[in-house]
This record gives sequence, structure tokens and C-alpha cells, in this order.
Amino acid sequence: MTRGGSAHRAYSVVVFVVLASLDNVAIGLVPPLYGSIGAAFGVGSGHIALATTIMFLISAVAAIGFAYAGDRTDRKPVLILGTLIWIAGTAWSGFSESYPSFLTSQIVAAFGLGAVASVSFAVVSDLISPRRRGLVMSFWGLSQGVGTLAGTLIGGLLGHADWRRPFLITAVVGVVATVAYLFTYNVPRGDSQPELAGVEYDERIHHDHLPLILRRRTNIWLILQGSTAQIALGSLVWLPVLFQVRAEDQGYSAGTAIVIGSVFATLFQAGGALSILGGLVGDRLQRRTPRGRSLVAAVGVLAAVPFYMVLFFVPMRIDVPDGAGTGGIIQAVLADVFTEPTVGLCLAVAVFALMLTSANSPNWFALIADVNPPEHRGTVYSLGNLVNGFGRAGGNIMVAAAFRGLAGAFPPPLNYAVGLAAFQLFWVPTGVMFWLASRTVARDMADTHAALLARAAQLEGAQLEGGPDGDVGGDPPVAVEGLAAHQKPGAGR
Repeated sequence: MTRGGSAHRAYSVVVFVVLASLDNVAIGLVPPLYGSIGAAFGVGSGHIALATTIMFLISAVAAIGFAYAGDRTDRKPVLILGTLIWIAGTAWSGFSESYPSFLTSQIVAAFGLGAVASVSFAVVSDLISPRRRGLVMSFWGLSQGVGTLAGTLIGGLLGHADWRRPFLITAVVGVVATVAYLFTYNVPRGDSQPELAGVEYDERIHHDHLPLILRRRTNIWLILQGSTAQIALGSLVWLPVLFQVRAEDQGYSAGTAIVIGSVFATLFQAGGALSILGGLVGDRLQRRTPRGRSLVAAVGVLAAVPFYMVLFFVPMRIDVPDGAGTGGIIQAVLADVFTEPTVGLCLAVAVFALMLTSANSPNWFALIADVNPPEHRGTVYSLGNLVNGFGRAGGNIMVAAAFRGLAGAFPPPLNYAVGLAAFQLFWVPTGVMFWLASRTVARDMADTHAALLARAAQLEGAQLEGGPDGDVGGDPPVAVEGLAAHQKPGAGR
């Protein structure tokens, strides 16, 4: 495998995608095991849910520091350090003997997780050309969704008998992924940016760049949209609980109900795999207009709301053998999809709704790369991730309170259905913010494109003269065509 060649770059993208999925696996382990972990430590499920909420917040805050360090220094050591920290915290969770120990271990893991997505995002954005960003970022976003699903599935299937096992297995997988990461390509900043072809670009972020970042209006909308999108997504963490309670309401034992809930939640979120379509459509429309990606995201999340409102109220008749082994329950649930019309209908609605909302993530990732120079991308992503973390934590807290408040008027599992449906209305302001981003993105892309061209010209001049590189501050007044022109087939490398 030639260093920096196409095979090495493809291998590097795969490893970064796997690393990004594992941090979501670590977060997704806990919700299916709220009851089991709480019972082991003699606390209620709410105490364990608090650990998940804190994990969202800590990882989001830590991501800013790690992203800034990655944009400022060599990114590889930063990512390795963060990965080792979350592995240690996850393993510690599996060995915890008390609630304080478990809570502390989750905080440690969350701190390390802050490095993985933010730094990996900056590296992957340098590995792919602008015209392919939507497609590759769809795999990036898909990996995070798959990670959450895998965490839910691993937690429910491997943890229903012993809740510690999923944490220990995930930590071991993390070690393997870290070893694989050591052999990835150490990609230079801006490596696949068309404007920087042929020059050595090694700009670093400085502490006084934040006003410049926030002066790009598109960044404001891209950062803020997560405040409401993640409230809706944070509420979906409770999907395993909804299906578990439905199973218990039909008379199934707690152990069988946990497995049923995890399998159904995994099946119902399979529509996230269709985020690839959102990335492809975003790429295609972006070649026609700089507003393409943001419009695809806006239409997707707004169109999904009615389907979510229907999803949680379609009655389901679950037919699985109570007390059967994990394999038998999985087989029975899969059979229900084809033999029980209500289950098949629910699955179809869920897949379509999640397909629409999944247009959000690949286009969000690609837009961050479109309107920001390479040295700012990790930090902008982390700012968005901070808002995402607070939104997701807020959704997790608020929906739990909503379930309790609704229980008086709607007995379980109806209270869960009503609460989850109501929280999907938070997609509406998200769609509006993507539409607002579509109004500013062309100008911000053109400004960034101009700044990169000016810097490339300066670097070429310095290299020809054999002199030192200079600094370019602000947005140089260069009249050039927008970056969208470089997103036509054949423009990238």
C-alpha cells in the first residue's frame, strides 16, 4: 500500500469512519441497560439516565478543546490521546462496583470521546474533494448512526444477562481500532482542496480567529440548527424503552422485553442507512447551485415530521416466545416484520422518516467544509457539536420529564408514544435554520474560496523567491468565482 496513495487514503477514511462509529457505540450502550445498571447499584433508572446526559455534555465541551488542539498542532497524537481516554473510561464502567464509580467512569469516557469526532472530521474533510463531500460525509454520518444502533443492540443483546459485558467488549474493540489508526495516512491540511493544489499549506488556527468564524453567517445557522435537531434526536434514545414497555404491557417478562426493545429500536432506525441518498442528492444539487446542500437538508427534516407523528401511534402486536434465548427472540421479531401487518407498517414509516431526517447530517458536514478553510473546520464542527450536545442532553432530560408528566393522563406505553411524537416537532425550527443557511452560503463559499486562492498565490510566490511565508489576515479583496464552480466533475483530485 503506497503511502498517501489511493488505497492508503481509502484505508484511512475507513479507519476514521470506524473510530467515529465507536464513540457512538460507547454512548448507545447505556440506555437499553438503565434498569439493569440501576438495579445493580440500588438506584433508579433516572440516575443512570443522568450519566448519559452528563456524557453528552462533557463530550461536547471537551470536543472544543481537542478540536482547537487538532487545528493548532499535529492531529494524530491528539486523536490517539482522546481514543485511549475513552477506552479507559469505558473499561472502567464495566468494572464499576458503585454508582459514583460508574458515573465517574462515564465522565472520563465522555472526555476522551470529545476528541474522536471533532478531530477525525477535520482529517476526513482534507481527504476528500469538494465534489464528493456529500457522499463521503454520508458514510461519516451513517457511521455515527450505525454506532448508536450498534451500541443499543450490543447493550440489549449482550447486556440483558450481564450488563458489564458490553462495556468491556467495546473497550477491546476500541484498542483494535486504535492500533489500526497508527497506520493511517497523516494527511496534510487542505490536501484535497482544489485552490491549494501544488502548494504546501499548513495554516493553523489562532485564538483571534473566532470572530472571523462567526462572521460567516452560514456558520451561525449550521451551529444553531443542532440545538433543536438534537432535542428531537435525543428523545429517540428512549425508543428501546418505548418498545420494551410495549412488550411488558403485552405480558412479556422484563428480560425478554429488554431484548425485544433493543431489536425493534435497531430495526426502526435502519432508515438512517439511507443518509447516503441525502449525500448524493446534496452533491448533485450543489453542482447546480451553492444552496443545494442546505435546501436538501431543510426539505428532508421538514418532510419527516408528519411521518414521525404517525409512527409512534401505530399499534403493534408483538409475537415472540417469552423466555427464549436471544437468537430465538431476534428470529421471531424479524418474522413479525413479515407476518404482523402492524409491525411491517411501523417499520416502513420509520425507515422513510429516518431517511428524510438523515439528509441532515451529510449535508451539514459537507457545508462546514465548504464554507471554512481547513484550519477552521475542526473547531467549527466542535462548536456545532457543543450545541448538539446540549440539545441532545436537553432532549434526554425533557423527554424523561415529559413521560412522567404524561403518565397521569396517558398510561404506559401511551405516555411514551405521545411524548416522543411531540418532541419530533423540534425538527421544524431545524429546517427553517437550514433554509436560512441556504441564503448566505453562496457568499461565504466565495469569500473562503477567495481567501484560499490568495493564500495559495502568496505561498507560490514565496516558494519561487525562496523567502519565508507571510500571514494573510481577514478576507482578501479578490474578485473570483465561487467555490461551487470547483465542485463540477473533474475539478477535484
